[in-house]
Amino acid sequence: MDRSKALTCFIVGIFAIIVIASQSATAQDRKLVLRVADQFPVNHFIPRYGIKPWMEQVTKATNGEVQFEYYPAEQLGKAKDLLSLVQSGVADIVLFAPSYASDKMPLAAALELPGMFDSSCQGTTMHWKLAKEGGFLAQREYAPNGIRVLFSPMLPPYKMVSAKRKIENRGDIKGMKLRILGGAMELTMHKLEAVGIKIVSSDLFEAISRGTLDGAIFSHSGTVAYNLPAKYVTARESFGSAVTVFIISENRWKQLPDHVKKAMTEAGEAANHSVCAGMDKEEADALEKLKQNGVTAVRWSAADKREMDAVLASVADEWAAELDKRGKPGSEVLKAVLKARSGR
Repeated sequence: MDRSKALTCFIVGIFAIIVIASQSATAQDRKLVLRVADQFPVNHFIPRYGIKPWMEQVTKATNGEVQFEYYPAEQLGKAKDLLSLVQSGVADIVLFAPSYASDKMPLAAALELPGMFDSSCQGTTMHWKLAKEGGFLAQREYAPNGIRVLFSPMLPPYKMVSAKRKIENRGDIKGMKLRILGGAMELTMHKLEAVGIKIVSSDLFEAISRGTLDGAIFSHSGTVAYNLPAKYVTARESFGSAVTVFIISENRWKQLPDHVKKAMTEAGEAANHSVCAGMDKEEADALEKLKQNGVTAVRWSAADKREMDAVLASVADEWAAELDKRGKPGSEVLKAVLKARSGR
């Protein structure tokens, strides 16, 4: 090979190396790493059925462009602080329970009223109609707090869990100290002459073990997941539930490319379905596990149930009226929730 050809090959080789390096650098520059945080242990059903599949779907849909740093189990901050973390940009996306900030987000508690739905999937469908873009809660609750909901799993209807005390009728419940989320559940406990105490789920085991609490308003699956000390649980009655929202700040959302927004939106729709189906299955399985472990599943008599239903019948209207007095659209959101429940 003469010197001119050798020089040409050398130049072409150098050019190819520059092009490849440039493409690699461009791909690296395009990589978007987002911080995701939640309060739950990694074996909890929301991370397993919702958050992890959502992250995987977004990464796949963007051909690896979007990556995630995941901080479960309050590694990035306490459950009650996750809203402020996403608003401040410490986290990009978090899972949050609006009841932990009921002063800022009181309206979502309408879905936590007793007897509002019979399954996680029914509740999730109801809430998503209100939480997605254009929905009542999206406009009146979430947007004013500078956040956008990516998906919104509703936990299964909450039952009553007792560490030691029988809960076979209304009289047994009187005076019990029970964990609640706040808001609507606080009024429910007041009606039942019990004492509702706000405690995040991650602190429940210690509070019940020490006797600070007599039990909790909680799901069967949550009781199993957190290994709560339990001797009695109600089997069928619904004392409300918990709204959870997987959220990103509106400011961060606006910075994302359109194709990433599209991937996140589609993954959110899928996550709503997968997480509620998983939770409903685990809720049924959890009751069987509790019974196998010696926990008594209490089924109230028809007379006791009628009495309980009569006591709780006025909770929704009283809750809405109280918000109305505070200048909040309590009656409006209750009407919107009932409309969503009817499928309209």
